[in-house]
Amino acid sequence: MTPAPRLTAVLGPTNTGKTHLAVERMCAHAGGVMGFPLRLLAREVYDRVVAIKGQAQVALVTGEERIVPPGARYLLCTAESLPTDRAFPFVALDEAQLGADPERGHVFTNALLHVRGTAETMILGSETLAPLVRRLLPDAEIQSRPRFSRLEWQPPRKLSRLPSRTAIVAFSTEQVYAVAEMLRRLKGGAAVVTGALSPRTRNAQVALFQAGEVDHLVATDAIGMGLNMDIAHVAFASLSKFDGRRHRRLTVAEIAQIAGRAGRHQRDGTFGTVILGSADDAPTLAPAEIEAIEQHRFPPLTSLYWRNARLDFSSLRRLVMSLDALPSAPELVRGQDAIDVAVLKRLAGEPWVMERARHREAVMRLWAVCGLPDYRQTGPERHARLVGRIFRYLTEGHGRLPEAWIASELAVLDNLAGDIDTLSDRIAAARTWSFVAHRADWLDDAAGWAERARALEDKLSDALHQRLTQRFVDRRTAVLRRDLRHRQDPAVEVDPDGTVVVDGAIIGTLDGFAFRPDPTARAGEKRLMLAAAERRLARELAARAQALVASAEADFTLDFDGRMPPRIRWRGAPVAVLRRGGTPLAPRIELERHLDAVGPALRAAVAERLDAWLRCAIARELGPLARLPTLAQGLGPQARGLVVQLVEAMGSLPRASVEALLEATDPADRRRLRAAGVRFGIVHLFLPAVLKPRPTRWRLALWAVQARMDALPPPPPAGRVAVAVAPDAPPGFYAIAGFWPVGRLAVRIDLVDRTARALHAQRRSERVGDQPFTPDPQLRHALGLDEADFARLLKALGFQPRTDGLRFVRPRAPRPAPPAYTPFARLHDLMGG
Repeated sequence: MTPAPRLTAVLGPTNTGKTHLAVERMCAHAGGVMGFPLRLLAREVYDRVVAIKGQAQVALVTGEERIVPPGARYLLCTAESLPTDRAFPFVALDEAQLGADPERGHVFTNALLHVRGTAETMILGSETLAPLVRRLLPDAEIQSRPRFSRLEWQPPRKLSRLPSRTAIVAFSTEQVYAVAEMLRRLKGGAAVVTGALSPRTRNAQVALFQAGEVDHLVATDAIGMGLNMDIAHVAFASLSKFDGRRHRRLTVAEIAQIAGRAGRHQRDGTFGTVILGSADDAPTLAPAEIEAIEQHRFPPLTSLYWRNARLDFSSLRRLVMSLDALPSAPELVRGQDAIDVAVLKRLAGEPWVMERARHREAVMRLWAVCGLPDYRQTGPERHARLVGRIFRYLTEGHGRLPEAWIASELAVLDNLAGDIDTLSDRIAAARTWSFVAHRADWLDDAAGWAERARALEDKLSDALHQRLTQRFVDRRTAVLRRDLRHRQDPAVEVDPDGTVVVDGAIIGTLDGFAFRPDPTARAGEKRLMLAAAERRLARELAARAQALVASAEADFTLDFDGRMPPRIRWRGAPVAVLRRGGTPLAPRIELERHLDAVGPALRAAVAERLDAWLRCAIARELGPLARLPTLAQGLGPQARGLVVQLVEAMGSLPRASVEALLEATDPADRRRLRAAGVRFGIVHLFLPAVLKPRPTRWRLALWAVQARMDALPPPPPAGRVAVAVAPDAPPGFYAIAGFWPVGRLAVRIDLVDRTARALHAQRRSERVGDQPFTPDPQLRHALGLDEADFARLLKALGFQPRTDGLRFVRPRAPRPAPPAYTPFARLHDLMGG
């Protein structure tokens, strides 16, 4: 004896595994069909069943998509597409409580009452459906499924305080966009899900959230069904919505349906409200509502919307009458006319429609055309015009839609320009033509047009996803958050100019070993960038450190323009600073802190390489000065004293300050000093080779480091003979720079010596002795001084201006200027120990 078909109602809140159970039961049968409220859900379960049974055994049928392999035994479809002309061993209806929905409820009620499997039928839905199942389906076995995880209330929070993996729920597109804009500024962005999005766009937005590229999702109540997502917290921005007829507060069951998206499997979830303005404006839930949601206790449904499914197609009038029939059971109520009935009634009054719908087949075709969904939400009046045009084409000629018309409609829609709303409207129109193209008896090449319409919808959907992402997601922050979340290795590139790119997003620049976040980034973004750089650039930094160790001398430079401390640059990037050492010619190197990232061994190698370069550079740039301490070992005491003071003064001394020591110096030692590059000038002792611009910059840098200077004026420009004396210049600055202050100007020491020698040479050649004489005017022109400044220089050199010329007066020995720093007491200190 054949067992009676089994009828089971599996009821419970979200996250109870009802759909998973139904899939397992269907796959245990030789065939089956499942009806879902959304095309997305049907597609999601289709992919799951294909993985189990193979693509050849599984079909997908929705209003806009048909994948029906020959001989397919398992069918996944929307509730509207549930077949009534074929028997299946197993039938399941998901979200059956939608029978209480005013617009689509009659579809679910009809399936609940009449669609049956030959072996087993499963009704999946909310526990609020249980009383109606007992009354309408007394033979059904009711199974209650507890939620896998707990759902707990959290107090209201500001938008900036919401935790990651939060879904913010709003009930208008305008509010969804406004919240997403705020999240872009506060958190780097958000994914957006609304009922108006195409399935492809919605899936792409959800994928952004699932991949961790954004930590927040802003959605309408479209997330209340299906779409398994990793949501930890659901925050309501509003608790009321417009349901198509009036603005009303959500029921507790509706709130729970949405809040139940928080938590997955064994992980608990939370729900609450979000404060967008003042705390007083935040939506509130009563304690009784919170308890009901947490305990999953809701008022039971008392009725379902019903529409007569036994239609009379004998005439147009009888079809309308059968649609207006009233239910016989008190648990069933007839709702307002759905869009298909409203369109039918409008067309039924048209004389041309009455003329063409005279027989049964024409009436059935009219009713089929009225089933075209109003994807664009244009309303019955406007939608009826489109339906009427289709019906007119189908009832004349060879009874097919003109391909030229379909082609022109699709061509108009094939346009990726426009904003989010414009693209959304084009996608809705494309979905309309996808629906039309899947009616094989409406078109000659239905399959071809279905493919073209689907390709157009996909193309527009991808463009819409791009627009949404551009508007509501900071791409750079999304990449960094994904990197931080998953700790995976994204594609990191460092361009030749130092630009650091992570998965195509510029996050900053790498200047040598220093990562600098993009200056346009917000403070929160900069923290993410620094964290990403610390994790992802270690390999690049190590490679650069190895390259530095192997670099040639020409890759290093001293950077000093008066700002302290002087820096060593490698290929233009700062890598170290100079600090006070044992002597001016032996400073200490301190690596930049950015090199901490390369590890102790490489840091030591870098420090050793820089120290070697610095010793070589000082020997090269200040050769005569650097060699003096070694030379002094073979000199007499007076000459060694000269060397000590000359090295302390970095290559130049006022002659008057060492005149006594100079007179006592052995002539042979003086010759050795001259051979080493020391010039015994009339006013100064100096090393001409180190007075050139490059050595001067080095001498100033080493002197300032040793003297612990905070800052210096910039070194005198190259080629200048005289410079204005800066009032804030530290003592000794111009002497170290190779200049002699004379009044308001400082004149180069070597040119002062040359001028003094020329004047005395003129005195000797003219044999004037101490008598007045007229100096060669070329001397002033060579120095580029005006008459007043030249007169000051002449006076400083011991020449007294008179009305009848210059008269030389031997000046008194000036008191030596105090040293800029404590001099060294021993010669071996100058030699580095």
